[in-house]
Amino acid sequence: MQELLTLAVRLADEAAAAIRSIRAAGFSVETKTDSTPVTLADRQAEALITAGLRAAVPDIPVVAEEEVAAGRITAPAPRYWLVDPLDGTREFAAGRDEFAVCIGLIENGAPVLGAVASPALQEIHFGLVGQGAWRRKGGMEKNISARHVPPEGLTVFASRHYQHAPELAACLARHKVAQLANIGSALKFLRLAEGNADFYPRLGRTMEWDTAAPQAVLEAAGGAVLTESGAPLRYGKPGWENPDFFAWGKL
Repeated sequence: MQELLTLAVRLADEAAAAIRSIRAAGFSVETKTDSTPVTLADRQAEALITAGLRAAVPDIPVVAEEEVAAGRITAPAPRYWLVDPLDGTREFAAGRDEFAVCIGLIENGAPVLGAVASPALQEIHFGLVGQGAWRRKGGMEKNISARHVPPEGLTVFASRHYQHAPELAACLARHKVAQLANIGSALKFLRLAEGNADFYPRLGRTMEWDTAAPQAVLEAAGGAVLTESGAPLRYGKPGWENPDFFAWGKL
């Protein structure tokens, strides 16, 4: 598992470098059939990651966002990779820094390993569930850990694109909230994993490749990702679509 984590971290880092180069050179934004945006950065980063995973571990299937969008359908297996080469394409296209490269490994429906690179922030978070989570930035690497909710209440990170949803307001009304911030992409999970926030409610559509890697990092840091019923968020669902979920620091 450590060798697989090293592979995922390396490929996420290489994809992040490719994305930074494309961002600096300029790019156009296209619209896919599901009305979501896609750019050259999405496609080049995914090609780099999928080629690297398949070359290194050809026995582990790869499910990647842009391949699925193009009609390449891989059946769920007991063990498989989930790849989102550019999570937060809307943020990337808008010139914000809230986007990430996500590579996660699923075993028997559960995320067990994740690497999440944040290209604009020059950092990468990674973890093995049951073994720990880390952040690498500026050549320095440190162990990270989720926190228990402080007495003053929850620090909440919510999606920028659902910040005015009445469902979110109703959800937060059930909790003692000290602070609320709205940002895009997998970075919300990472702030919980670092112990800088406590709660990320997601009441809107996500796909398995959006959540696998950051969920693994958060759970490796001691957090949890639960469905409305209180069950852990699991993988291999029809159409790769997630239900609403709630990400927490230490419960």
